[in-house]
Amino acid sequence: MSGKPLAGLLVVSMEQAVAAPTCSMKLADAGARVIKIERAEGDFARGYDAACKGLSTYFVWLNRGKESLRLDIKQPEDKALLARLLAKADVFIQNLAPGAMARAGFGSAELRAKHPRLITVDISGYGEDGEYAGMKAYDLLVQAESGLTSVTGRPEGPGRVGVSACDIACGMNAHAAVLEAIIERGITGRGKGIAVSLFDGMADWMNVPLLYLEGTGKEPQRIGLAHPSLCPYGAFETKDGSLILISIQNEREWAQFAEHFLHDKSLTEREGFRINVERVAQRPMVDAHIAGVFKSLDRDACVERLTRANTAYGFVNNVAGLATHKALRRITVETEKGPIPLAAPAARFSDGPRAFGPVPRLGEHDAAIRAEFAG
Repeated sequence: MSGKPLAGLLVVSMEQAVAAPTCSMKLADAGARVIKIERAEGDFARGYDAACKGLSTYFVWLNRGKESLRLDIKQPEDKALLARLLAKADVFIQNLAPGAMARAGFGSAELRAKHPRLITVDISGYGEDGEYAGMKAYDLLVQAESGLTSVTGRPEGPGRVGVSACDIACGMNAHAAVLEAIIERGITGRGKGIAVSLFDGMADWMNVPLLYLEGTGKEPQRIGLAHPSLCPYGAFETKDGSLILISIQNEREWAQFAEHFLHDKSLTEREGFRINVERVAQRPMVDAHIAGVFKSLDRDACVERLTRANTAYGFVNNVAGLATHKALRRITVETEKGPIPLAAPAARFSDGPRAFGPVPRLGEHDAAIRAEFAG
């Protein structure tokens, strides 16, 4: 089994939904002890759906390996308990509304002044100050505000990215920043404050469309399963109804594709087909020509030709296709409803697979934690 490099680290996370739990889940996977603080009714992500044996898909995915503690910090006893937890914590994560923790007496700067080794993480929608600080910021709202939906979908209109991209990006950014702060603390002996917003994370991801707009004065166009800067790069239907997506990255690959898949070497000298900038400008003509060849061949014949041409390709799968994909790796986590298989985390370590903790019941660790951190 893989080692747990963060073993011995205490993370206290006053969290809900997706962004903060993404960060703390990754810390738990690496061996940190994560105490997840929930309201009496629980993290509202527990009720998003009931698809996992009656449990929420989101909650099962993001909360393995944590301890669940219910607190109401408006109550003096629970507020005192949180203070005792934070006095021993290495990392404190929170994604309540901006300013809420400060008003409760747990502002990040004040906590670090009391506990210089503490690393604090404030997760928000649009940052802690400014005109947008008070805006509610659920994932799809930030997809829209950041312009992500404007570059997603087909020409008819903007589309939602089908997973919680802004939340997940924010959680991953927070996780990376925490690891940096842990390394720095090992050198300096001091913690630091980290602030991450959903909007900033997605704005960073949107740099290419932003630079394109500011460099050309033109909005990037939505073109479905195609690439705005490369052609041919898109999905084509075969004779037997499969969708195959191909990617041509350079002129060498185009020449091989023209010769071995299209069986027409002369295309590399034909106006509109010669170089990428011409092909992008004449995309409807180029794609129509390629589509005709795909439509004349079944899936196996297309694969044979694409392989001979050394063309990058992939099948356009649905979720059922992912579920049975030959490259999909799985882990199993325990829950109160029994074991549930998940897609495995991306990183693989040379010392072998990791063990993953169970998903906690609401308040499962109330008594044990209250006893351990009794005043």
